[in-house]
Amino acid sequence: MAILGRLRLLLIGSLITASIANPVERRHLDNDEDDTPLPLVIWHGLGDTYNADGMRSVAELAEAINPGTLVYAIRMDENAARDRYASFVGNVTDQVAKVCADFAAHPILSTAPAIDALGFSQGGQFLRAYVERCNNPPVRSLITFGSQHNGISAFRDCTPTDWVCRVAMAVLRGDAWSSAVQSRLVPAQYYRNPEEYEQYLEHSNFLADINNEREVKNWTYRKNMERLDNFVMYMFEDDTTVIPKETAWFEEVNGTESTPLRARRLYTEDWIGLRALDRKGRLKFRTAPGDHMQLSDELLMEAFGDFCGPLNLRRGRSEPRPGDRNGGGDDL
Repeated sequence: MAILGRLRLLLIGSLITASIANPVERRHLDNDEDDTPLPLVIWHGLGDTYNADGMRSVAELAEAINPGTLVYAIRMDENAARDRYASFVGNVTDQVAKVCADFAAHPILSTAPAIDALGFSQGGQFLRAYVERCNNPPVRSLITFGSQHNGISAFRDCTPTDWVCRVAMAVLRGDAWSSAVQSRLVPAQYYRNPEEYEQYLEHSNFLADINNEREVKNWTYRKNMERLDNFVMYMFEDDTTVIPKETAWFEEVNGTESTPLRARRLYTEDWIGLRALDRKGRLKFRTAPGDHMQLSDELLMEAFGDFCGPLNLRRGRSEPRPGDRNGGGDDL
């Protein structure tokens, strides 16, 4: 009987430890019969708005693939013009904090066991910052399309009539490292030119922090990232807007030299949990055909089918496309 008692204590202790170690996985066990899709949050890119026609189409497609999905489009302001302006001008740290507060106050998101998150372009690294800094409710699948995870080394071109973009880019090309620019102009806060790396480490308002590149690390960032079931990174094969395009996969590009993620200290020393995710098969490298944000319904259907839906979905159902690379597709 004494042996049986000790076994019961060991079993109870193991269950308690498992539930504390990974709350999202613990909920998988508690909701086996629940086929309600998890809520999906979407953060748009530079120059877009939360209620644009394209964003509404994406939301409709997500609901069609997983009926019953609550789709929440992240916005800095209910006014579309001000929301678009905030994609160029604003402090990204403050914007991420606003999203954390908005989710915590939302009647459905705040009570969900987990959520899925989709980031378009700069919205992808901003949602990663949400995971690292808040993650309440926790993200199950983080999907990013053409995001600047390792920053940009050059700034985008603007259309002749887009004066908000043109003014912002002119200021950025003048002095990207001043405190005024780093605290106000959004693209400057993920500017990362390897030739100015020391300036970047000293002055970056956003990216150097969420990539844990400074000497003093925030290990909460790694802990929160390790809770993801999936971190899916799509790179556009012919991206001419994001320079370098390989930033979507955390590659380090310096001139003609390119260092893949798995050969970087960011990965080998596991500054933000990418190596841990990779070893569990949760880090996905995928390619998308075409130029920046040339998204097809088929590509979005693949992502929604593979990584969104009920809490207990079968993850990664589709096969990697022939164009996928960086170690042979999604998995090691």
